[in-house]
Amino acid sequence: MNQTARPSLIILALLGAATGLLSGLFGIGGGVILVPMLVMILGFQQRLAAGTSVAAILPAAVVGGIGYAVQGNVDWLAAVLLAVGIVVGAQIGSYLLSRVPTGFLRWMFMAFLLGIVISLWFVVPQRDAAIEITVLSGALLVVTGLVTGVLSGLLGVGGGVIVVPVLMFFFGASDLVAKGTSLIMLIPGSISGTIGNTRRRNVDLRSALVLGIAASILSPLGSVIATHIPPFWSNVAFSLLLAFVLGQMVWKTLRPKR
Repeated sequence: MNQTARPSLIILALLGAATGLLSGLFGIGGGVILVPMLVMILGFQQRLAAGTSVAAILPAAVVGGIGYAVQGNVDWLAAVLLAVGIVVGAQIGSYLLSRVPTGFLRWMFMAFLLGIVISLWFVVPQRDAAIEITVLSGALLVVTGLVTGVLSGLLGVGGGVIVVPVLMFFFGASDLVAKGTSLIMLIPGSISGTIGNTRRRNVDLRSALVLGIAASILSPLGSVIATHIPPFWSNVAFSLLLAFVLGQMVWKTLRPKR
């Protein structure tokens, strides 16, 4: 994006609102949707889109997380353990963001999306499932947070697209607890990543503010809708959404070479 250009407030608000709804619905920060939209629609450079997305995630994560917590769908101990790892990982990711080639970063992001799309078809949780915290599982939660934080800072995703499937598949969480815990975990991760990205000038704070405010308005609605969708169909909807985004990014990337 041209540094002198000012993205339309209306477009930013619409993107933020859509991101907030998806954030609450799927327990993600929304960066997995927001990053490609910023690149394709508003012409952001990949690094700037990633950094701006991490900052915009914060308001939606706070409001959406509260929505899940009110319904009793947050495992607070798991969220704290994940947060310990993600705070450190986000700093590492934001450091790498300014040093990884843009082309490589774009293909890495698309490979990441493909992996998530495939995994969602193998993770169908039960609504009454819960996370059993032991010394081993606690340590693994911290490691999961660390890896998530690195990818969050590097790719601009909040980490929910990693943590939600991992909590369901490896830690036995229900889909609602996984989503609520993920959103709470994203709060310190977003703060940590944004601090690092701001220092390295990889974030448009004005755009992030507009996106974040708009996202926080619809995030609670998404968390309410999530409780009325069966886990399997929630996974199907999420995988189809990510597949669409992936297809758009591949088409945009390969088109100039034809």
